[in-house]
Amino acid sequence: MINLRMTSLALVAGTALTVTAAQAQSTRDQISIVGSSTVYPFATVVAERFGQTTGFKTPKIESTGSGGGMKLFCNGLGVEHADITNASRRMKASEYENCGNNGVTEIVEVLIGYDGIALANAVSEDQLDISLRDIFLALASKIPNPDGSETFIENPHQKWSDVNPDLPATTIEVLGPPPTSGTRDAFSELALEGGCTSFDWIKALSKSDKNLFKEVCHTVREDGKFIEAGENDNLIVQKLEANPKALGIFGFSFLDQNSDIVQPSLIDGTEPTFESIADGSYPVSRPLYFYVKKAHVGVIPGIKEYLEEFTSEAAWGEEGYLADKGMIPLNDDERTATADNVANLRNMEELK
Repeated sequence: MINLRMTSLALVAGTALTVTAAQAQSTRDQISIVGSSTVYPFATVVAERFGQTTGFKTPKIESTGSGGGMKLFCNGLGVEHADITNASRRMKASEYENCGNNGVTEIVEVLIGYDGIALANAVSEDQLDISLRDIFLALASKIPNPDGSETFIENPHQKWSDVNPDLPATTIEVLGPPPTSGTRDAFSELALEGGCTSFDWIKALSKSDKNLFKEVCHTVREDGKFIEAGENDNLIVQKLEANPKALGIFGFSFLDQNSDIVQPSLIDGTEPTFESIADGSYPVSRPLYFYVKKAHVGVIPGIKEYLEEFTSEAAWGEEGYLADKGMIPLNDDERTATADNVANLRNMEELK
């Protein structure tokens, strides 16, 4: 385990190099943050407020996607590696293991709030009311054979009306994030799998054949109906404005900030709103996190103070400035527990 009182950091990069705290501070005096495009705007507003109100430099933040941020974060300790990574999903067990293999063994997990994933189209078009099953049948690579044989076929659906006759006869065209995105991970787990398990015999596969279950319920079709539009949610919004018949997948905060351009689909009859995400009635919602290298606290200036700003009531509280940006706050008990973990820099000992 790495002690915070140590004055050097192990740099894991094939050979072990040593950087003293003084050298680290002279090499980099600015917090380095990578990760989720969904968390990016929240982290940015905190970073800007932090830079304006303290004597520390404004942290440098890169939007790399949750998966890309985890790779950068877990590459090792030292000034050439990121101090914090943002994530629109929880760190995976494989990522936690990769961190440990590279010497990143003390990690502080910070649950910051909640977000909903919207499936939206241009305001010039009719608002859709679709189910999780509709989403699965429209976007999954393989779907149940309609002959009732409990087998699968390649997804043949070309129009939304092929999926459900109550939906419009428009071509299925959905712009979404790449596999490195936490939004993509969460969409697959919550929306695709949610629709997939509406078939009882497929749901049973989660116990009898987990590999097949995950392949069917999490794999997006690759025949042009789902279009990977990159990590930039703002770009998806722009493309929807240019192509009103298409749908886009992005976080609630981007929907909230662009309500004059795009509108959300109702999913299982529920619209993504601040209230429906907070109370859990909207079915496609997820927690947001960031992760901190405990060994970098006290070495890279300002990390502790940045954590204090992010977890202050002025920032993440129910009336905080992050709520104004579209983040759904944790409840009082969750904020109290998380703030206590952050204040004491408690490690993630294991992923449950």
